[in-house]
Amino acid sequence: DIIDEHYYRRPEWFLANAGRYDNYPRNGSKVFAGEYAAQSDKTVSINNNNNVETALAEAAFMTGLERNADVVQMASYAPLFAHVDAWQWRPDLIWFDNLNVYATPDYYVQKLFSNNKGTNVLPTLSNNQPLTGQDDLYASAVLDKKTHEVIIKIVNSSLNEKQINVNVEGVKKLMSPVSVTVLTGKSLEQENTLDDPMAISPSTQSVNVKGKKVDFTVKPNSLAVIRAGYN
Repeated sequence: DIIDEHYYRRPEWFLANAGRYDNYPRNGSKVFAGEYAAQSDKTVSINNNNNVETALAEAAFMTGLERNADVVQMASYAPLFAHVDAWQWRPDLIWFDNLNVYATPDYYVQKLFSNNKGTNVLPTLSNNQPLTGQDDLYASAVLDKKTHEVIIKIVNSSLNEKQINVNVEGVKKLMSPVSVTVLTGKSLEQENTLDDPMAISPSTQSVNVKGKKVDFTVKPNSLAVIRAGYN
């Protein structure tokens, strides 16, 4: 049996529920997060927008979905498409007019998670606890046995940058440099538009590592995805 759960709530709800499934019964029904989207104003409001705040709140919540993939077996954002002059619901993942299309920050969150899902979930702990908002940080990690990589996702929901020191246990060493892809914006209210469709989009850089440790600075209000080869 799979329970189809829907979440159309304010960003604060998504942040507060990053640990929603951490203590969910493992021998009961599984979960399909069948519809979810953070509402920048309120549910079914015509003033809802797809901005940096909603995207990062969804990303924080999705770290909990990934961490509990044994329970949450499927997930899908909704709704998907909307015409800028003929829409029924806000927010939507992708917007278009008769000639152009642009992806929202929420779309890039979905893309980063789907393209970095791995094959096995790894514990991601700070002081022996999952990161579900402590010091405004949220995290999950997976192992990709196909590419021989560790993939770590970190959301910083604060206005301040965070110095992160990640120690990957269970491997001999990480292969330097590692790839770090970051999604962020100039403000929580910033959006993509038809005139500026790539204002908020992921950027990738390389970070040198030593041994099994990754030290880097997580930007304010950002999602960072680290891909590290190992042996």
